[in-house]
Amino acid sequence: MRFTMNNQDLLEGLNTVTRALAARPAKQILDGVLLVADENRINLTCTDGSLSIEYTNVADVQEEGQVVLPGRLLTDLIRKLPGGMVEITAQNNRLASIRCMKTRSNLSIMSAAEYPEINQLRSGVPVKIPQKQLKEMISHVVFAIATDESRQILTGCLLEVSRTEARLVALDGFRLAMQKVFQPFELPEGVDMVKAIIPGKVLNELSRILPDDDAFCNLLLDQGRMQCTFGNIRLSTVLLAGEYIDYRRIVPSTFATEAKANRISVQDAIERASLMAREGKNNLVKMSFRQGVLKITSNAEMGDVEEEIEADLQGDDINIAFNAKYLIDVIRNVDEEDLLMHFNTSVSPCVVTPSSGDAFLYLILPVRVFQ
Repeated sequence: MRFTMNNQDLLEGLNTVTRALAARPAKQILDGVLLVADENRINLTCTDGSLSIEYTNVADVQEEGQVVLPGRLLTDLIRKLPGGMVEITAQNNRLASIRCMKTRSNLSIMSAAEYPEINQLRSGVPVKIPQKQLKEMISHVVFAIATDESRQILTGCLLEVSRTEARLVALDGFRLAMQKVFQPFELPEGVDMVKAIIPGKVLNELSRILPDDDAFCNLLLDQGRMQCTFGNIRLSTVLLAGEYIDYRRIVPSTFATEAKANRISVQDAIERASLMAREGKNNLVKMSFRQGVLKITSNAEMGDVEEEIEADLQGDDINIAFNAKYLIDVIRNVDEEDLLMHFNTSVSPCVVTPSSGDAFLYLILPVRVFQ
């Protein structure tokens, strides 16, 4: 194998595909990147056994072939090379030569025959979502994906696609995050909704490599796998098996209290209060809503904080407390000028929604402190 390509294009591809490498691979071959030189293009592939990322770009191929090279080491080496064109040559089964201007390095080759085959999905339910919208949806829900492996189903994010909308739902037992995109979707005849539980790691990596533009990301979903194709990148993954929690039963349908306040003011006040709250044992922030006023307080052995903010209140007065981190995570993911919060009691969930429409929904469980 022998090919020449632009150094920055090669680095971009390596930075993309090596996101699929496991921190501790089960096999040595899974620590490598598969390079396939074919016609006038180079294809790079990395996989951890369940997540695979492929990248294709043009190259000057003098001799077709394929090799597996150490993924992270190759990426670091290409990153340190001077700009321009880089030539990679593998003339035997032991070493690959990497040349750029007057720089030459050799890397040990792993057997391409041992590299797992990446099967491309040929059938399934196609879903097309603008890349920018999908990227934004993911970024606004991933904070609520569980990290506790004891409830593996919650380490994934639920994707639901109907004929009129797609939604992402994440839930970790303390808060729920949901984002929606409204557009027509073509589903197979007789199918009203398609569901998939996508591993949280996959969504994090997908959001990092998705371009921030309006071109479409093409998803293909079957019973156990998902494939995403955009530009010259293809990502495929095994989906989580099982039934996701029925989140619709968790969200209250009616509320006794509705409060609206400037989002930036609330966020700043809670972040200041959390400085004191984190010195305590439970990172607790208390919120008291009265007509026209929201009072935010926190207490610890080292001191206390109290702030008042203007707020519009409809319904009953309420006192409620939250873990400061969970509350801040939600507020930071609301893009609107006002923060609209819905309550029933001091021990029932707080629900955050847009001022109009239903493009998103967040739910936070309170801490039981008020009697």
